[in-house]
Amino acid sequence: MEKFTEKSQFSILYMGTPDISTRLLSKLLDNGYNVIGVVCNPDKETGRKKVLTPCPVKQVALEHHLPAYSPAKIRLDHDFLNDISADLILTFSYGQIVPRAVLDFPRYGCLNLHGSLLPAYRGAAPMQRALLNGDKETGVTLMEMVEAMDAGRMYAKKTIPLSEEDNYTSLCAKMAEAAFAVFDENILAYLNGELPGEAQDETLVSIAKKIKPEEEKLDLNDTREHLFNKIRALSLTPGAYVYFEGKKLKILSAVIEEEAKGEAGTLRFDKKHLSVLVGDGYLGLKAVQLEGKKAMDTVSFLQGQHDLNGKKLS
Repeated sequence: MEKFTEKSQFSILYMGTPDISTRLLSKLLDNGYNVIGVVCNPDKETGRKKVLTPCPVKQVALEHHLPAYSPAKIRLDHDFLNDISADLILTFSYGQIVPRAVLDFPRYGCLNLHGSLLPAYRGAAPMQRALLNGDKETGVTLMEMVEAMDAGRMYAKKTIPLSEEDNYTSLCAKMAEAAFAVFDENILAYLNGELPGEAQDETLVSIAKKIKPEEEKLDLNDTREHLFNKIRALSLTPGAYVYFEGKKLKILSAVIEEEAKGEAGTLRFDKKHLSVLVGDGYLGLKAVQLEGKKAMDTVSFLQGQHDLNGKKLS
């Protein structure tokens, strides 16, 4: 059996779609891995003019002159594999269920980098759910891809500490770095049959469901801690929001302030500070984005408000 000693000795077909996936793809390319093509979701119309735009991973692939395949439904359309000879498929935030025909294609199987410490948080939104639940740590798992959702054997993990300053955007950056590290440190051992892996304990499984649009709306009767964590989980995108004078106001950054009682949504402010009363006290607002406007710190937001007396968030 062939013994792998160098990262350039084997070919990778990379599967991913959003910006977080481009971070890993770029690291692989910059570090000498032989990526022979990418599979990603189809181009989408973006902006007011609805310009057809490739996803972030496809954009990186085109910059590096790599072939990019964008099947609308890979379970029905995977004939592109006839044009490829790949030793390994590597997936990181692809966005579709991969069928058996694709899983069986590469000589050395299919690996996935999942954004949690499995078997916790199987599913579409592991990073957001970890932040939403106020977890103190999360991580990434290098795992076998199987037809069941995130249920394959685990080959290696890397833990990521979470601080109160972390939000979804900062965690994406940390997750991509950890994903590259755990892959880079273990891939040769995997290919050489020296990494048998470990089955997941099904009794410890939890599911991280996709964030639904209705979850983005903040209930100001909720507790400071839960609202604080929800803001972190949805920032900078898609952004947790409330309503201010009939317009969406995204709260992008907040801080827990003192306990208090009163009517939820009541504002407390001066020229440099803005807080809102929620279910069990005040939540300080540090960065916001009013519908139709750019994101700004609250000092800038307050400068654009002539009189907040009597106004509320809802």
